[in-house]
Order: sequence, then structure tokens, then C-alpha cells
Amino acid sequence: MKCPYCHEDNDRVVDTRMNDEGFVIRRRRYCLSCGRRFTTYERVEVVNIRVIKRDGTRVPFDRDKLRKGIERACWKRPVRESQISSLVAELETRIESEGLGEINTQYIGEQVMLLLRDLDEVAYVRFASVYRKFGSIDDFAQELRRLKKAK
Repeated sequence: MKCPYCHEDNDRVVDTRMNDEGFVIRRRRYCLSCGRRFTTYERVEVVNIRVIKRDGTRVPFDRDKLRKGIERACWKRPVRESQISSLVAELETRIESEGLGEINTQYIGEQVMLLLRDLDEVAYVRFASVYRKFGSIDDFAQELRRLKKAK
């Protein structure tokens, strides 16, 4: 692994830990050339899964895009980074378990909402408002009634 500071590939692993319920390995490294420390992550890559968007176009599955959408919904909420990571890992597992080469955004959106509803209700409503394209206060009120009824 090349050092991000001096670009030498002369380093030593000083600590290894599992994150995200065992789906990610975090390694702390020490550069033997410049003496600085840096972190690397190793994860299983979701290979060759394409996402079918609403307009019919197909794009590669993007874990970071999924994570950013969830982070936006959880912004300023009492949700820890580790909970978001676990949620993303759970979604990836569900997507992989489908065993399909293509999966539509509707499936992904519904799965995110199911997991967010259990994690944080405000984050759930925020995500739902974007995903379902709420256009009025009535749309919010209807979703809140549905959420209350489900409890």
C-alpha cells in the first residue's frame, strides 16, 4: 500500500479491526519512510450489479451514493456513524442476496425506508419525502399517519 503522504510503498500494519459486523477490515498503517500513520479499509466489493433508475437508464451500483443519501436523511439526528455503516452493510447484503445482475431503485428505496423506520423515524420521513417526491404538507401528514398507524 502506498503512503498517501510520501507515496512510498514501505509500510507496516500496526492494528487490524473488523467493522460493520465483519464486512469491513480497518487497518492502521505506519509508513516506514516518512513515519506517518494512515488508515485503509478492505471490504467485499459488490461486483457487476447494475441499478435500473426510474427513467430506465442503468448505472453501476454505487455504495457511496447510497451512504450519502442515508447520511443526508440522518443529518443532525442521534444516529451514530456505526449505525449508518451497519445499515449500508445490511442493504448491500440484501441486494447481493437477490442474486440478480440488475436491481431497480424502487427495491433499494423501499429497503432503505424499512431499515430507517426502525432506526430513526425522522430520518425515515426525510428519506421518504425525497424518495416519494412529496409535493405538499398533505403528503408529509399522510406519511406521518401511516407511520403512526404502523406503530
